[in-house]
Amino acid sequence: MKIIKREIYLSRIRNYYDIDLIKVLTGIRRCGKSFLLNQIMEELTQKNPKDHIIYLNFEDYEYEEINTAKKLHEYIKSLVKDSEKYYFFFDEIQHVKEFEKAIASFKATLNCSIFITGSNSKLLSGELSTLLVGRTVEFQIMPFSYQEAVSFYQENQKPVPENFIVDYIKWGGMPQRFVFDNESDTKKYLEDVFKGIVEKDIYKRDSEIEKYKFSAISGYILSNAGKEFSAENILNFYNQKNEGNKKTLEKKTIYNYIEKLEKAYLISRVKRFNISGKEILKTIEKHYAIDTGFRTLNTNLVNYEDTFFLENVIYNELILRGYSVYTGKTYKGEIDFVAIDGNKKCFIQVSYLMPGEETIKREFDAFKPIKDASPKYVLSLDKIDLSHDGITHINIEDFLLHKKDLFIS
Repeated sequence: MKIIKREIYLSRIRNYYDIDLIKVLTGIRRCGKSFLLNQIMEELTQKNPKDHIIYLNFEDYEYEEINTAKKLHEYIKSLVKDSEKYYFFFDEIQHVKEFEKAIASFKATLNCSIFITGSNSKLLSGELSTLLVGRTVEFQIMPFSYQEAVSFYQENQKPVPENFIVDYIKWGGMPQRFVFDNESDTKKYLEDVFKGIVEKDIYKRDSEIEKYKFSAISGYILSNAGKEFSAENILNFYNQKNEGNKKTLEKKTIYNYIEKLEKAYLISRVKRFNISGKEILKTIEKHYAIDTGFRTLNTNLVNYEDTFFLENVIYNELILRGYSVYTGKTYKGEIDFVAIDGNKKCFIQVSYLMPGEETIKREFDAFKPIKDASPKYVLSLDKIDLSHDGITHINIEDFLLHKKDLFIS
């Protein structure tokens, strides 16, 4: 099976190949970080000696004994034979205890360019940020975008499935899931991936987690991705489900488990932007799944018309394109997204289909309270261009395939 070149990331990382910053690639397990490292190494091999490009995957049994900073330091020093530049690639480095000390030493004493990956956002916290403050640059790697998923079929000379956008909305973009041709195999694969993430990146890191509670909370959060977060709703859900059970649930447990989901890259936390006051509201937020396939696993029925699946796909795409994304609050209601690029922004409404005047009016009128002149967009699956009154309508599939893009001002 041919692996597609992830140019959207390579184009950003190339500028840093020889810059004296530690390149940190983060993201959920199985999203393609290792393949991306291989693609970077292939490019570097064209201009550098192969023995100056060193790759260690700490999930490979071969490197199991290199599990402390001291052992990593000794191993790398044994491979460096001259003063020419070396390129070090450390894959899933969180398995090395106090790895940040070895990284800091390499950076201080060797002529090298360092790339590291990890599947937990703790990678950039604690000692790493303390020892190397201002000396790292992070690239968040995500599952396949819709455009990448389509490219995967095309590169492998396979027909793109009919109505593929629906399949993508439902089952997401985890790269290896596209080798399966039926839903049952796709579902089984995603279940195994999800279980592995929870076991390795959450349970293994915190033996005090009450697994039953975590399972209930994580299932609720993922199945309600895109809806306004409420700890009270989770408490009520849990208490109803466990009526008569002595196992209690506290709000601090909910927030603790949400943080763990976020650090394992299973969800993204989204703040609300007060459009009239032009400020970020810290107390009101939503969560979106990093991949809609994990939302599907926790949802009994995929209802596209509730737009939450579509919102999730659009949110992930906006993050992929480098925008800072918020949900919007007006004095009369909500706007699905405020996408910000530096000092520029635009407003976005997401709809499934707009079959009649009532639906069209509802979606377009959401912008009426906004006096800001920044561009306004309605994204839906409608094929007909419904733009009017200065508000641009874009077909979602065209947007995801970059046939039509946003204008930010």
